[in-house]
Amino acid sequence: MVETTSTNDDAAALLGDPQAAGLTLISEIQTAGRGRKAGRRWIAPAGSALLFTTILPVTVATDALWAVPFWTALAVAEGVESGCGVRLDLRWPNDLDLRGRKAGGILCISRVTGGRAHVGCGIGLNVVRPPLGALADIEPPPAYLNDLQPHAGREEILAGILGAMDGLLDVLDRPAEIARAWEERAQVNGRRYRVRLDADASVVEGTAIGIDREGGLILRETAGVRIVHLADARVLVASGDVT
Repeated sequence: MVETTSTNDDAAALLGDPQAAGLTLISEIQTAGRGRKAGRRWIAPAGSALLFTTILPVTVATDALWAVPFWTALAVAEGVESGCGVRLDLRWPNDLDLRGRKAGGILCISRVTGGRAHVGCGIGLNVVRPPLGALADIEPPPAYLNDLQPHAGREEILAGILGAMDGLLDVLDRPAEIARAWEERAQVNGRRYRVRLDADASVVEGTAIGIDREGGLILRETAGVRIVHLADARVLVASGDVT
């Protein structure tokens, strides 16, 4: 499709339809793309990004849903590297970075039926840097894959991501394995994180230890260990390893 409000909205209407299993919905423009937190928009000028939602061909255990965004991040990172040779950094909870700037984000949706869920993996990935004026409303400035790889092509990258998803399907019901793979790929252990809590906007800083059994970030602070959950925090800075 050329334009839609959100590929996640389109996919949500199809979750649970057997004919939609494995379907990928792609749009050139999203008029109401959004991020993880309510009110946060995803802005992508036409022709600059890959905007798509893939409906998984298999259902996921309800108690493993928290791991799907981490699984998706692993698939995207692998697919981008195979598709154009660019290595992305993974930043908790759902961001894809390039040299310290955001190049992509993930927002998954689900429809739960008993102990299983139908899932759509929504992905926005910056590929081709648009004219400078088109980025005026985006703060902080984003990164684009063709900043490092001038010949990065959206079709090749999409094919790489979908191929990586196919290759990783068998681990979807092994959330602990997904978490450990994400931690290793993100090099999260020992990195400094600074997060702003959604609940009261207070800022927390600490050294990451890993992610817990529900996807929360485990931070070691001066006063002890704290777990920051997906629903109440957003990452402001993910710095390099602590010296």
